[in-house]
Amino acid sequence: MTPNPKNFLKPVYGRTLLVAFVAQLALCTGLIAAAPPAHAQAGDATIVDAREAFRKKDRNRWGARRSAAVDAKLPLAMWPDYWELTNRIGEVQQAEVNEFAARWPGSYVEDRFRNDWLLELGKRRDWVNFAAEFPRFRMNDDPAVTCYALLVEAQAGKDVGEAALAAWFAQRDTDDACALLAATLTDAKQFGTADAWRRARFAIDAGRPGAARQAAALVSIAAGSAVGELTNSPARYLAKGASTANRSAAELTTLALMRMASNDADAAAGLLNDRWDRALPADLAAWAWASIGKQAAMKLQPDASDFYQRAAQHSTRAGRNIDWPDDTLAWKVRAALRADNGKARWQQVAQAINAMSASEQRDPAWVYWKARALTAVATDSQDGESMRSLAREQMGSITGQLNFYAALAAEHLGRPVYLPPRPLPPTPAERAATASNPGFARALQLIAIGLRSEGVREWNFSIRGMSDRELLAAAQLACDREVWDRCINTSDRTKTEIDMAQRFPMPFRKDVVAKANEIGLDPAYVYGLIRQESRFIMDARSSVGASGLMQLMPATARWTAKKIGFDYTHDLITDRDTNLKLGTSYLKLVLDDFNGSQALAAAAYNAGPGRPRRWRDGPFIEPAIWAENVPFAETRDYVKKVLSNATYYAAQLGVQSPSLKARLGRPIGPAAPNVLDKDLP
Repeated sequence: MTPNPKNFLKPVYGRTLLVAFVAQLALCTGLIAAAPPAHAQAGDATIVDAREAFRKKDRNRWGARRSAAVDAKLPLAMWPDYWELTNRIGEVQQAEVNEFAARWPGSYVEDRFRNDWLLELGKRRDWVNFAAEFPRFRMNDDPAVTCYALLVEAQAGKDVGEAALAAWFAQRDTDDACALLAATLTDAKQFGTADAWRRARFAIDAGRPGAARQAAALVSIAAGSAVGELTNSPARYLAKGASTANRSAAELTTLALMRMASNDADAAAGLLNDRWDRALPADLAAWAWASIGKQAAMKLQPDASDFYQRAAQHSTRAGRNIDWPDDTLAWKVRAALRADNGKARWQQVAQAINAMSASEQRDPAWVYWKARALTAVATDSQDGESMRSLAREQMGSITGQLNFYAALAAEHLGRPVYLPPRPLPPTPAERAATASNPGFARALQLIAIGLRSEGVREWNFSIRGMSDRELLAAAQLACDREVWDRCINTSDRTKTEIDMAQRFPMPFRKDVVAKANEIGLDPAYVYGLIRQESRFIMDARSSVGASGLMQLMPATARWTAKKIGFDYTHDLITDRDTNLKLGTSYLKLVLDDFNGSQALAAAAYNAGPGRPRRWRDGPFIEPAIWAENVPFAETRDYVKKVLSNATYYAAQLGVQSPSLKARLGRPIGPAAPNVLDKDLP
């Protein structure tokens, strides 16, 4: 969305606009904070007990609870009915599915069970019932179901080759559906040997050896067996079984080199240099060097960009562009940004982004870095002014968004960080329509009784296809009920009407600001972190055991409590005040340990202090380049979101000119070790 110039906070009158904006947000936040929570309803215990029986596979118990819920016509009766049917799906027949759909028409569970049933029909090879059921599947969000559906279309004589190839390549695991689709189209000569080898390379590049083995087996049983061997021990395969006698042998050798690179990029580069670089076909040598470059880049090795350059040279020798995966090209960009002791190889940055898929090139990260590359290269170009003009145009194309790179682009162009005008609040009629939506009612009740996963799924199903105004009303309902994750995530979906108070709410404002100020932390930074950690869900618990608003690990909570002299027991970890105190104290300790770098501290909060300490080894680079090169995808995304969140929260807290660049701070590079991570669990 291109911003309206009137929406920018101009220096002359910016404070007036900002004060009004903050006042509106504060009013909305205050109204939200005063809203009552959901109340318990009759029959809740029956639903909870049915869910527990389902979890324990206690058929008699869940059958009784299902009957009780259906007979009593409880608002959530469909869920025990769904659980009961799901648990015996292997014995279910189409007539029962039809009856279930008739009982709960238009509901989430009707469509979700249809998803389960379509997968079951695919496994049964019941294509007649599959063809009848698939058009009724409204979510249509399951890749395996998509593969079965394409297979049914192919059996009906339709040309599905392009869509089927895309679905097969998108397959993450070796599921029955996409494997059957690929095998069928290979037998029909719609997929060729080149497609199978290409799929195998993509799979090895993504670290999915099972998918690579499955693809190679379409070439021959021996090829599938060889991929199994080389993925288990690439060094042994390269020493004893590798050759380039024919195309299949060269493909297997390339896969072995790629697999070796995932553990030891330097060893793979050595073997490629010593023998295989000259023996492999040019396109496969390019693949091997690019894979080595990617693995070296992920380990932040300084020669990663050189490896990518070798890949480009072989691509030129092959006489065509190589269709590397977008992720491989993304790491080429990152390696180029760090190259030459932090000076960056801007030409290589632009080349890598230009080689990405069209959809990937639209990602704000690559729009921003391509514009930076154009600006840098323009200095030595005869066409410099037009390149600079194009760079400004590309930067401007993302400044109306709300994300890390949009904020950087705005500041790069000398504009304030974009803050959209607040839309009109939902009207009484819009709020009434939302309140009467049975899907929202079920979602809120499920969340209230502790079945958050089910409640979130009900909610997300209910907001499909909604307009901006409907989404704002739904988000406000969630805000009013203090279901902050649904408030934020629902409001995040609007396209043109953007309510910052919903997207960046400030629950517990008095306590958060007080605890942050007490220890010298920026409250906006704390809010940015909490929004990313827990979405303000007080009883949030991660799969690894992190708990509460600030998602503290038990060992971290104990360590921090000891460090600050706080009387702590484990049962207090989800207590709001305790969690805030220990979380902010830990964040402050980490921030001080990293000399005030908010990027490094955010990475440390997510991945532990030891990793970002290693990640800053190498040249001194600007913080945005450092953040983009964080090796862990989760932590890389986390750092960018925490800092951009904090920038928008700073506006709410009254900062006149919130700046992401100022928050990123000084260049990041090696530093003398501190003591924090030496005793941190």
